[in-house]
Amino acid sequence: MTPRSLSEYESRRDFRRTPEPSGRSKDAPKLKKDRNPIFVIQQHDATTLHYDFRIEVEGVLKSWAVPKGPSTDPREKRLAVATEDHPLSYADFEGVIPEDEYGAGTVLVWDAGPYKNITEDDDGNEIPIKKALKKGTVEIWLEGKKLRGGYALVHSKMRGDRKNWLLVKMKDDQADARRNPVSTEPKSVLSGRTLKQVRKAHEDGG
Repeated sequence: MTPRSLSEYESRRDFRRTPEPSGRSKDAPKLKKDRNPIFVIQQHDATTLHYDFRIEVEGVLKSWAVPKGPSTDPREKRLAVATEDHPLSYADFEGVIPEDEYGAGTVLVWDAGPYKNITEDDDGNEIPIKKALKKGTVEIWLEGKKLRGGYALVHSKMRGDRKNWLLVKMKDDQADARRNPVSTEPKSVLSGRTLKQVRKAHEDGG
C-alpha cells in the first residue's frame, strides 16, 4: 500500500519514462543495513545543480533541496527548500531523469548512512522526528561517509515562503570550517562515479 504522502511524488512522474522508483516499490534500499533510519544526500544536476537532503521518517524520505549543499561549518546557514516526500527505495537511485520529466537531469548518491534523532525538549526528553518537523526544529546525528555529527533543520519561512528551512551544522567535534566537501568530494558513495560519469554511462547505454 502506497503511503498517502507519496501521492504528490507519483503525480509528478511518468514511470513509463523515468527510471526513478515508484511509490509502490517495496524494495528496501541497499543502503539500509539495519533497523536504524537512514539519510541520503543526492547531488542533482537539474535546471540548476543542487543537493537533495533526505531523511527516513515513518517509511518515506522527507526531502529538502539545498542549493549550495551541506556545510561542515556551523557559521554557514544553508537554505533548504522542502519538497515532496520520496519513497524509501529512492535512497539508492542514481541515474538520469529524461528531458521533459519532472526534475530532469543527472542524479548521484553523494552521501548516505544511518542517523539518530537527537531532538530534545527542555527537560532532555527526545521529541519524535514527526513531531519535531511540525514544531519546526529537528536535530539529527549523521553517520555518513562524508558528513558526520549533528545537523539542525530549522523552519525559517524566509521571504514568507513556508517551504524554506535552514540546514546548519551543529557545534561538535565533527565541525570543521576548513572543509568544503561539496567541492572537494564530488564522487558517489554508492558507485564511486562523478556526475559526468553517471551521464556518460547513461549515454553509452550502461
